[in-house]
Amino acid sequence: MPVSDISGTVVVTAGRFSPRRLLAGDWTRPVGGLLVLALIICAIGGDALAPYSPFKMALGIRFSNPSWAHWLGTDQLGRDILSRMIVGARFALFLGLSATGISVIGGVLLGLIAGFGPRWLDAMLLVIFDTTYSFPVVMLALAVITLLGPDLGTVLLIIVIVTIPRYARLIRTSTQSIRVAEFIVAERSLGARPARILLRHVLPNVIGPLLILASMDIPGVITLEAGLSFLGLGVPPPAPSWGRMLSEGYNYIRDTPWIVVGGSLPLILTTLGFTFLGEGLRDALDPRLRRGR
Repeated sequence: MPVSDISGTVVVTAGRFSPRRLLAGDWTRPVGGLLVLALIICAIGGDALAPYSPFKMALGIRFSNPSWAHWLGTDQLGRDILSRMIVGARFALFLGLSATGISVIGGVLLGLIAGFGPRWLDAMLLVIFDTTYSFPVVMLALAVITLLGPDLGTVLLIIVIVTIPRYARLIRTSTQSIRVAEFIVAERSLGARPARILLRHVLPNVIGPLLILASMDIPGVITLEAGLSFLGLGVPPPAPSWGRMLSEGYNYIRDTPWIVVGGSLPLILTTLGFTFLGEGLRDALDPRLRRGR
């Protein structure tokens, strides 16, 4: 529980981070760490790990079943499914980390402005947050892609627009609860500037919940990109996107089911990995939330 000392400085006692506590506990945390580590390795060294080029076509072996040469078979163009699955981790992780990072930064800035600013500005930003958050993702994607065209930057922009209100609302709520604390009122009466209050008192108290939410949102962002690619609104071909692999696999599922496996399996493992790791991060930042207490 964050408390304040005699000078009014917030001391975050229960929220002290411990890397050892992050992976300690039940089996889900190490498993989550290993899955996320495997995703990072595939994203960084995908070209070296992939047995074939993800773009190499061989029409003579299209729709091949799994074999020693192609562990997950080949798709409708004879491309190796395992290679496309491995290299696809690069697009997934880049979008997940970059979109989440931009959303966190933008959400923190907007949330602090809304929570610490005048009421009229808070009300206006809250209306924008609610409107953006409630807008159908597919309709927004269609509108933006029609204007800008389908590419990686457009998909990134869509995801940021959709996810940024979550972080802004979290920061806004936390800021409004802290700004009325007695030590904050005392510091303001002593002439403390808003920047000092925000940096020394507000941000240290919201960084923990923010990191937890971000870690658990990364697989959601990756799944959102896969959903857009499945609908043909994501990264254009021939990029090995997991969502596009799912879409192609659905079209040719009667010929081979392995394309669907190559697109769905990494999505499942990525979601499990970040979810397990996010739960460990939650417990490491706040021991009161440990399971089994």
